[in-house]
Amino acid sequence: MAHRMHQFQDRVALAEALADRVAALLSAAIAARGAASLAVSGGSTPRLFFEALSTRDIAWDRVTVTLVDERFVPADHPRSNHLLVATHLLKDKAAPARFVPLYHAAANAEDAAALATDETASLGKPFDVVILGMGNDGHTASFFPGGDRLDAALDPLGARRVMTMEAEGAGETRLTFSYPALADARLLILHIEGAEKKAVLDRALAGTDTREMPVRALLERAPTPPDIYWAP
Repeated sequence: MAHRMHQFQDRVALAEALADRVAALLSAAIAARGAASLAVSGGSTPRLFFEALSTRDIAWDRVTVTLVDERFVPADHPRSNHLLVATHLLKDKAAPARFVPLYHAAANAEDAAALATDETASLGKPFDVVILGMGNDGHTASFFPGGDRLDAALDPLGARRVMTMEAEGAGETRLTFSYPALADARLLILHIEGAEKKAVLDRALAGTDTREMPVRALLERAPTPPDIYWAP
């Protein structure tokens, strides 16, 4: 396996170390190209990391933040990833960062995905940093087992775009970047916490069926081997 494992004694230590790593890479990108891009995930896992990163002293006015995936819900909805990022990351020193949402108040999710694809096209290819999470079912981004567009989303030769996904375990219709848009990030992170997620990771690493556990697509074949950050 090409991935690199980083283990920490607790979740605070992980959050601080990951914030340092991401801040350093964003600063290097700004120094090299004048701007930096960061795509982050939702859920409860990244909150401590977001809080830590928001205190880092970098040129945040040169950083564009977007989401790996999003539910098709307004930004003030309690299950919105936009709301999570606004609350925990886009504050303190990170307040000047530019945020590009995936959700748009369009007639339907397909229209919102097309708008998000257009709006994120200027963020740079590849992303400087992508932070992924993982569900207990082996999904990452909105690549869900049984997802209605899973094969298209995971196609390594497909378009770099935002697309819709519906799946039994997903709840709301999702908006998600496709695999090609995420897999070649300059820094690709899989951030997981807890014994249960570690067991899921071990099971993912032990097999190759990406339809069963879509996170395997990133673990097995991503052009940028992912760094895995884990704490109990």
